[in-house]
Amino acid sequence: MRTHGPRSLLRDTSALALGSVVSGLLAYVFFALVTRALGPVPAAPVSVLWAWWSFAGAALTFPLQHWITRSVTVHEGEWAVRRALGGVILVVVIVGVVAGAGSWWARDLLFHRSDAAFPALVVAVALGSGAMGIVRGLLAARRRFPALGAALVAENALRCVAALALMVAGVDDPVAYGLSLVAGYLAIGFWPSTYRIADTGNDVGAESPLAFVTGASVGQLLGQVVLTGGPVLLAAAGGAPAEVTALFAGLALFRAPYTLALGLVSQLTERLTVLVVRGRREALRRFRIGVVLATLGAAVVGAAAGYWAGPPLMELIFGEGVRLPGGLTLLIAVGTVFALANLVLTVTALARGRTGALVRAWVVAAVPGALVFWLSPMSALDRATWTFTVVEAAAFCWLVAEDVRSGAGDRDRSGLLGAQEDR
Repeated sequence: MRTHGPRSLLRDTSALALGSVVSGLLAYVFFALVTRALGPVPAAPVSVLWAWWSFAGAALTFPLQHWITRSVTVHEGEWAVRRALGGVILVVVIVGVVAGAGSWWARDLLFHRSDAAFPALVVAVALGSGAMGIVRGLLAARRRFPALGAALVAENALRCVAALALMVAGVDDPVAYGLSLVAGYLAIGFWPSTYRIADTGNDVGAESPLAFVTGASVGQLLGQVVLTGGPVLLAAAGGAPAEVTALFAGLALFRAPYTLALGLVSQLTERLTVLVVRGRREALRRFRIGVVLATLGAAVVGAAAGYWAGPPLMELIFGEGVRLPGGLTLLIAVGTVFALANLVLTVTALARGRTGALVRAWVVAAVPGALVFWLSPMSALDRATWTFTVVEAAAFCWLVAEDVRSGAGDRDRSGLLGAQEDR
């Protein structure tokens, strides 16, 4: 197993952090360009496509990336990925076709258009998300983290360049801007080495890649719905448009650390997988305790920051009048801390190969959230905000419990790199 010194670790972490920050900023720049070029009403179908892009990233890009990284680490080579990739690509194609068919059926409701342009773009986004997950996974598995950071930036930079070119040319066709979103996936062409997958490694303890990817996809998609679905829930409950906008803004503001962490956890998958396959249960236990303590401490700090700084920051960033009470920004800040911890625990579950734990966590966590939302006498805005925080906290508790339960079986399941205890 390759090792890297402190300088390499710092370089890789810095590259991923910078890539995540710049990529996140460019994503919002792209959307701002679209709305400015088209106006809020004509840009609506592109907004829907942009929302689908975020869900496709959670359901396809993230699971494929971390499956490849884990598989290469477990099997000491890329042979297992090469063998399973055909079936995985078929699943991505099926997902794209089903999503495209569904969006065609609901095209009037979703896009307010009767043509097939945006349903076709839905298919393209699914295929592009899958391709991007494969490229990122191979870059991460090969420890090419600066290249991975560049890939994060390149995807959204291409979108911005395409949208800006359309804007300068005076194009006002929403389909063209939808194509500019899909153009971001052309970034996979910058790393042609990922098209060649080595025939090296072993098949000891091989597991079903489709089961792994499916479980990870469903779990991550459910988590993404919880993270971003608050405004939709509020709108469905009869919340005022201004409240929906304010909740969207509050969630977007406090989600910034989560967006940054999405890139940084690329390093974590391999490191935790090595601990799992080597049977280093004590190191994993210490990591879990560290995550729990850090989460509780960050929740306290986040509560204070959310209460005092949240409302004025919202108005500063999103404009006058876009504001939530301090008590609600406190809840959003705490919920986002748990969301960040859940991301780390998700990677831990993936390293253990326990993707079913992710699905169970979100399904179980939805129960107290539903009780709060449907039975509480609070206002719709309060209920939607409390539901977000309660579900994130409940999922955190369940994922920690799952990690404790699964820890004892690590050594028996792996044995792939010569299981051994910490020495």
